[in-house]
Amino acid sequence: MPQSYLNQTRTRTIFILKFFVLIGALAGWCAGCQRSEHKPLPEEEIHRITREFVFAANSVVPPGSEVHGEVGAFDKVANSSDRIEIHIPAKREGNSYPPAVTKILQKFSGIATARGLTQDPQTESGDAIFVNYRHAGLITHTVHIHMGGTDESGRSGSPPPLAASNQPARLAIILDDLGNDRAAADTIFALPYPLTVSILPNHVHSVDIAEQAHRRGDEVMLHLPMQSLGREHAEAQELRSGMSRADVSALVTQFLKAIPGVRGVNNHQGSQSTSDPKLMAELMPLLQQHKLFYIDSRTSATTVAYDAAQRLVSGQLRATCPSWTTSKT
Repeated sequence: MPQSYLNQTRTRTIFILKFFVLIGALAGWCAGCQRSEHKPLPEEEIHRITREFVFAANSVVPPGSEVHGEVGAFDKVANSSDRIEIHIPAKREGNSYPPAVTKILQKFSGIATARGLTQDPQTESGDAIFVNYRHAGLITHTVHIHMGGTDESGRSGSPPPLAASNQPARLAIILDDLGNDRAAADTIFALPYPLTVSILPNHVHSVDIAEQAHRRGDEVMLHLPMQSLGREHAEAQELRSGMSRADVSALVTQFLKAIPGVRGVNNHQGSQSTSDPKLMAELMPLLQQHKLFYIDSRTSATTVAYDAAQRLVSGQLRATCPSWTTSKT
């Protein structure tokens, strides 16, 4: 048999073998793709995508908007999902969405496609839009976009409550003492969870940490310096027992101007201050005037901060401090 014929036959045989090896590899790869598509996303990946949604929304929403990401997806909890709440002051005109809403939906669609998510048909209720995103048939993210008119809290209506079944208890994570250590803040911001950060005023990184938290969609609080019993590591300025009402107002107002976008307050140290009924009675109406909530860090078992707030809310503060004038928020 001629050598050329043998060489041709050998070449064809090698080609056929390579062809079937390639087909087999492609089949295995496709099977792996199918297995991947039908495997639920781990919670870490879902939370990472939530961060992308929050970042994308913050990049296009107009001033006065609020963007919040809420962790709800957990590997050990069936049918659990993360949630993104977006409140936009702009109203729709007829059937047209405000431009920011259109941009959000476009950006979210791009992220979903890149991350292998599918989108359910969006639904509407009044000025609210609801969108679910899925992976392997399971909802990973629910998105609520609220437009237009706002209620007393500044939000446009009340979002539908999360289903009670199969949902874990909610946990609010507040991390305070921020302002000095930029590296510590970066470590915190690397966490794949929505956070509340409480920032000390007038420190070297106070403003840039607050601004980064806002870009991430995290809530910002003022970590209000207060006098402690031990008096160690005192701040240069702090609320102290015996301060006049005018001094309390001036100092708190100064601190609030030093931290952009504050939504609430908690005390830094303050075992002495939070135990002083007069000082707390002076502080609470001021916070109410600024529409801020207060969280007691409870650095002392004798704190009266909650009692002072309750008396204000129930209208009894006027009886204990007759000269104080309060306004209804």
